[in-house]
Amino acid sequence: MSYFDIQGYEPQWLNGLSSIAAAHGPRLQALTGRRLRHIWLLWDRTDDEWFADGPVLFDFDGEQVEINHKKFDDLSITWNTVDPVGQPAWTDGDPDEGAYVFRLAWRHDAQAETAALHGQELKGVELLVYGGRDMANGMVAVSFAFPDGRVTISNGLDENLLEFGEPDSGFRRSSDLA
Repeated sequence: MSYFDIQGYEPQWLNGLSSIAAAHGPRLQALTGRRLRHIWLLWDRTDDEWFADGPVLFDFDGEQVEINHKKFDDLSITWNTVDPVGQPAWTDGDPDEGAYVFRLAWRHDAQAETAALHGQELKGVELLVYGGRDMANGMVAVSFAFPDGRVTISNGLDENLLEFGEPDSGFRRSSDLA
């Protein structure tokens, strides 16, 4: 069974800075200097809003990183598995089984903040670790810095959260990407 019926997408859940950095750090770092072409968001067409449970796709000149959070500290980073252009709008869920039906589509122009970053060269990427005194302590976020902005994708309590500008003070920066 696929994840929200997203063709080709199979999340690979990891926890903790060391395992995430070991699995993806060098490849994330290699994105530096590439131009951001699109940030693809999964869009709920019924409610006309971002469906934050699905992965967020960052297309850097054809190298696509797919980032997704769930629970309190699960992070999946996959590479080049989803074709947002090739998958038309679709429906997920079965009302006959009592499930809510989601009408979904990929959009890269849905939010002004994400669209404003298109075309910018990536200046740096950081893994951030949340150090709060709650159950999200230790959660890892990915932060992309551009000449004219920054976007951090973190865990918004069992879904993705996009933050623009400097990361929240509850995060500590890690230079450990190797």
